[in-house]
Amino acid sequence: MESLEKGGRTPHATGEKKRRRVVPVGPLRLGTGQPLTLIAGPCVIESRDTCLELAARLAALARRERIPLLFKASYDKANRSSLRSFRGPCLAKGLEILAEVRQRYALPVLTDVHREAEVRPVAEVVDVLQIPAFLCRQTDLVVAAGETGKPVNVKKGPFLAPWDMVYVVEKLEATGNRRILLTERGTLFGYNNLVVDMRSLLILRTLGYPVVYDATHSVQRPGGGGGYSTGDARWAPALARAAVAIGCDAVFIETHLRPADALSDRDTCLAFAVLRPLWRILRRFHEHRQRLST
Repeated sequence: MESLEKGGRTPHATGEKKRRRVVPVGPLRLGTGQPLTLIAGPCVIESRDTCLELAARLAALARRERIPLLFKASYDKANRSSLRSFRGPCLAKGLEILAEVRQRYALPVLTDVHREAEVRPVAEVVDVLQIPAFLCRQTDLVVAAGETGKPVNVKKGPFLAPWDMVYVVEKLEATGNRRILLTERGTLFGYNNLVVDMRSLLILRTLGYPVVYDATHSVQRPGGGGGYSTGDARWAPALARAAVAIGCDAVFIETHLRPADALSDRDTCLAFAVLRPLWRILRRFHEHRQRLST
């Protein structure tokens, strides 16, 4: 399939639109006409206690504010810049903690997978499998995730044009899986920097599946700290507002009770205290956009 620059007949190039699906995730429904979903949690499981404490706070916030919440946390950050970086508890212990979060707080759970061998055991515990941005073109991993029948959230690689995500969608659809989420998380802009082209959200929507905007990874400076990634979390709320105004079905936010002490992505995660006022604004933006669309 040719790209826009080549005048190819892609859905977004011709004005054609695939019917956008609503994707169920546990008790949640993501897609056209549905409430905005929040995907939130720590970058990585630092310990059982810290993960459960944050999950409890998020669950309580979701109840108070009626937030459709999908909890996220990684059991293994296999793509860290340095061998010395903290990776998490890894598979067995991490899944045990995620299962406890899911059961204790009645929250659907998302986590990322990095190897084919991990896909099946992870699918037995969580509600959504996530393909990391830097692995979004790994065919065997994508297909293995699709074959589980679980919802699969694919993060668009920062090196990838949004229209080229059609090939990732085709790989998942080839397994018979139509429970697909597509996430925008920024595009490489030279070295150690990302920018967000908001047109990407509109282009991804033409592929027919719910679109997620990752507000915190979008403000990252990959590898900018010399062996670790830096970034600037202060821009994340403004970019999230812009994304919701343009049109997305969920917002992905990494959060921490004490960001300065976070063992991964401390420069880009948002303090938990920020979420309530931010969410109230995002929800109003989303509801207003829905009214304008009807």
